[in-house]
Amino acid sequence: MTERKLYNVAVIGAGIAGASAAAELSDDTAVLLLEMENHPGYHSTGRSAAMFVDTYGPAPVRALTRASSSFFDNPPPGFADVPLLTDRGVIMIARRDQLGSLDQLMVDLSDTGKLDLLTAAEIEARLPLLRKGYAAAGFANDRVRDIDVHALHQGYLRMFRSNGGDIKSASEVQALERVADHWLITTKTGVYEAETVINAAGAWADRIGALAGTASIGLIPKRRTAMIIATPDDVRTDEWPMVIDIDELFYLKPDAGKLLISPADETAATPSDVQPDEIDIAICVDRIERAFDLSIRRIENKWAGLRSFVADKCPVCGFDQEVPGFFWLAGQGGYGIQTAPALAKAAAHLVRRRAVPPEILEEGVSLADLAPGRDSLTVKPH
Repeated sequence: MTERKLYNVAVIGAGIAGASAAAELSDDTAVLLLEMENHPGYHSTGRSAAMFVDTYGPAPVRALTRASSSFFDNPPPGFADVPLLTDRGVIMIARRDQLGSLDQLMVDLSDTGKLDLLTAAEIEARLPLLRKGYAAAGFANDRVRDIDVHALHQGYLRMFRSNGGDIKSASEVQALERVADHWLITTKTGVYEAETVINAAGAWADRIGALAGTASIGLIPKRRTAMIIATPDDVRTDEWPMVIDIDELFYLKPDAGKLLISPADETAATPSDVQPDEIDIAICVDRIERAFDLSIRRIENKWAGLRSFVADKCPVCGFDQEVPGFFWLAGQGGYGIQTAPALAKAAAHLVRRRAVPPEILEEGVSLADLAPGRDSLTVKPH
């Protein structure tokens, strides 16, 4: 009988969270990356229209985003053959009845740097398709950029492979057993052994935790719907910023000569190959047509993905308090792409029992805000 290789670390899930953590670890660690689908990034990572937005998410997420900026601007040599970021910008718009939301958001984002308040006239000048009189005010953040999600994900997978990491696709985890000081990991393609397991299984993370005998972190997968529509023949939107409703009831974003639109839905769902619901599509079309001078007769493409949250909407990154050798890397919600570089580097250092790099902590990242045992993990903040 051939003796199985004992890996230092097995990472479950090869989406952006798992791929980035595996890549960061693989330079001096024997790492196995397990993916249940036939190819990595099939679920949330492959369906993300991600942006690098330093004003998006709660304070710990914004800190991780800031700490990821240098990687996006200067990735390692050979990481990608295209820029990871391209200029986009965002305008958040508020109707007259939403001005209270605008005021509160400006207070909440006071730590993020300069945001340009815009009058109704200034918004209409920058967004010719916006219906006149729809927006009463808003703000612009010109620091926002598009992320090339495919290039980022493939860059991490390439880094992982070049460092000698092993990846096994179509390897859904069926059982986890702690034997002495390591794990036996039973999958559809075989049994593997590792000293440490990193749970980067996205919407399936609580299920993986249950296999390992951990307590639930209260993860709730939520469906997000998106679709592509045509632009009017006489309008060029390529240079437009992304437009987001101040209460996040919809967004609109130029996408390769088309328009990507979403109702920004967050509907609780079970982990699955989630598909768009017709009612969400109808709601999106109604909201977009009310805000913009558009008559949407045809949806050219539509899809849905799962964004998984814990109660405080911050990632969970750290060793489980009760089960030895089990590391959580989950709950990234809608922020997983833009925070991946900093979160992966932090996770890799924690797994190795090393101090997190100061350049991450100096951006305001607190490990206590990410820890699996934090008080706000399952109790929603007021």
